[in-house]
Amino acid sequence: MTRTVPAEGIDPDEILRLAAGVERASEHPLAEAIVAAAQDKDIAIPEVSDFDSPIGRGALGVVEGHQVVLGNADFLAAHDIGTDTLEGQADQLRSDGATAIYIGIDGDAAGIFAIADPVKDTTPEALASLRDEGIEIVMLTGDNRTTAYAVARDLGIDRVEAEVLPDHKSDVVAQLRGEGKVVAMAGDGVNDAPALAAADVGLAMGSGTDVAMESAGITLLGGDLTGIVHARRLSHKTMRNIRQNLLFAFGYNTIGIPIAAGVLYPFFGLLLSPIIAAAAMSLSSVSVIGNALRLRTQRL
Repeated sequence: MTRTVPAEGIDPDEILRLAAGVERASEHPLAEAIVAAAQDKDIAIPEVSDFDSPIGRGALGVVEGHQVVLGNADFLAAHDIGTDTLEGQADQLRSDGATAIYIGIDGDAAGIFAIADPVKDTTPEALASLRDEGIEIVMLTGDNRTTAYAVARDLGIDRVEAEVLPDHKSDVVAQLRGEGKVVAMAGDGVNDAPALAAADVGLAMGSGTDVAMESAGITLLGGDLTGIVHARRLSHKTMRNIRQNLLFAFGYNTIGIPIAAGVLYPFFGLLLSPIIAAAAMSLSSVSVIGNALRLRTQRL
């Protein structure tokens, strides 16, 4: 969490304390950021009751008798809390690439929390490498469009699907596949699991949730997007290695079987000795295994 912007006359530490009380019951990364910010300030976090967290929308609960609602503007509006007075400040935070989380207390907008997920140093290089290899990059996020476009601009991403609800992320993946594209989806949260399962290849971050890793075909242990580049290059090398191994295996058989059948006997009196046949079969296996082991030393 990078900033707390309270409404006029509101104590920033007080709204952080109440927000942390609600968010402590949530497993969402944004919630964890708010709780961590309260803990960094040594704020005692109160208990919450009547907690609810609609997927991808926000969280709410009762803390010390106060009805606390956290989420985007639409979520607060659904609970009859207007955020117009804070919209200008929220847009400023979004233009800097932060996610703006509104907090409403007892029916009134009480402030905004700015939460930013710093871009890893390796991410621009990883995305550039994928683009150089002909991969189209699409940002798929439930975040506000202003925030999404600010981050996409810094990373050179041209196509952005923003403000996508969790249950619609898989629809976007299906749409891309319907356009004839082979889709690899990278994600780390519970909200990403359906889209990971719907993609041709699901890539989960090792630092993410268990359900995301269970839904994906590949888990990047370090949570680093360069892992996608490495996985793709290794896949190409593996498929090439498989074709080479098939050539080795069929090559020995293509030569050995006709000789064993006596094709050369009428002309040269040659038959394939069982000893030589056994040696050829062993050599075939050694060739295939040795070639496959080369993948261990491949530079990606």
